[in-house]
Amino acid sequence: MSSSSPSVHPDVVTERLVLRPWTMGEATAVLDGTRSPHWAADFPADGDRVIAGLFGRHPEWLGIHGHRLIIERDSGLVVGSIGLFWPPGEGVLEIGYGIVVSRRGRGYAPEATRALAEFALSAPGVHTVSATVEVSNASSVRVLDKAGFHRCAAEGKEVTFVIRSPGRERG
Repeated sequence: MSSSSPSVHPDVVTERLVLRPWTMGEATAVLDGTRSPHWAADFPADGDRVIAGLFGRHPEWLGIHGHRLIIERDSGLVVGSIGLFWPPGEGVLEIGYGIVVSRRGRGYAPEATRALAEFALSAPGVHTVSATVEVSNASSVRVLDKAGFHRCAAEGKEVTFVIRSPGRERG
């Protein structure tokens, strides 16, 4: 059993993944370095530790439209995390994601990103999900392309991708 309590928020389920909200117990375990048998051997990654450390300042990130663990349905192991930086600003939510090295190259990141973006677009007042990545990060650029995001803007070494609610594809 993991050091967490059941989530009160619904999971987002894809063909191969379950996106389940973090619990404070899991965040504490990540920060304390306590291993769970339900984690891939290389989870948590550095980005997961950063997010776990921010939940105290951003408790809304533990809400229904916040951050989630990415779980392989076949193995039941946590293989990464993905999140929405709630609340939205003028109808726009930012998304971030990461898959542990041992599970990269399997298409998990685009699958999870597409599913969480669709979930986010169903939230009241949200019409756009965005992600900003460095142009040199070819893997993240591919993830967003495969997830159905479109290049929206570039500034310096960064490019912003967006996906919008139907009927808001432009603007």
